[in-house]
Amino acid sequence: MSGQDEEPRPAAAQSPPWEPAEAPPWEVVVPAGAELGERPVWDPATGSLIWVDIHAGRLHRYRPGQGSDVVLELAADGHPVAVGAAAPRQGGGFVLAAADGFRLTGADGTPEAGPLPVPGLDGGIRFNDGACDPAGRFWAGTVANDVKPGAGALYRLDPDGTITTVLEGVTESNGLGWSPDGDILYYIDSGEREPRVRAFDYDPGTGRIGWEPYDLIAFPAGTAVPDGLAVDAEGCLWVAIWGGGEVRRYAPTGGLLATFPVPVSQPTCPGFGGPELSDLYLTTAWEGMDSQQRAAEPLAGNLLRTRPGTRGQPVPAFGG
Repeated sequence: MSGQDEEPRPAAAQSPPWEPAEAPPWEVVVPAGAELGERPVWDPATGSLIWVDIHAGRLHRYRPGQGSDVVLELAADGHPVAVGAAAPRQGGGFVLAAADGFRLTGADGTPEAGPLPVPGLDGGIRFNDGACDPAGRFWAGTVANDVKPGAGALYRLDPDGTITTVLEGVTESNGLGWSPDGDILYYIDSGEREPRVRAFDYDPGTGRIGWEPYDLIAFPAGTAVPDGLAVDAEGCLWVAIWGGGEVRRYAPTGGLLATFPVPVSQPTCPGFGGPELSDLYLTTAWEGMDSQQRAAEPLAGNLLRTRPGTRGQPVPAFGG
């Protein structure tokens, strides 16, 4: 992978160990049965949580106490257009990382214009996960449909519509998050043989990253790999372990603080929500499962929630 600018900063000071008295239970809040759910994002402006079902091109919205709906189903020529991630916009509506480019919609999901073309995006590549940085820029990365090594990239969409290729040579772009002070970008390429959480020096004013990341958390090769991530108010990282049936909490320096078992084998991405950001939501998937495996995991593909005893940090809306 390639990057931009400057040297990496040293790791933050060690956080004190933290472990709940016992793992809190998970509850199903939306029984969506999504093939590949991704990136739950709390929108304080509307008091709702949005998330996507990637292959179906669906943007879901959940309002605690009121229920859920599908804001949009993106399609072209009668076929779904994959949506890898979405985020609220500051003025209302949504930004989407779709298989045909970045898209902007109104609050009801109505497209405002055609897709913004993205370099290197073609029929064999789609977006996979994305998030807004502290300044309201939308970041999203790609993966080839056949997960060809090095075929993906990480992009940044600025509020003025400028699209920048930030990293190339990515295999399966996944988790993104920022430290509470905005000075560190955390990033996961799940397609590496031995994936890791990388930490990049970050300039919130320009959106530029340091040339050389450092490996914050390393994972052994195997079927359990890091997927999506979220950063809480204490600067700790919450990482979904695809194939491992867990969500893990790590200190800012990379030490494992707690492990939360999940009632599905393929959790995809955690995200804090609720008025106090004290609820932890989790998207999940049944992608790649046969009928017997799906029968054994009836909760796969649903949106789950727990209350872990810590709070998240606000996630900015897209500024465009």
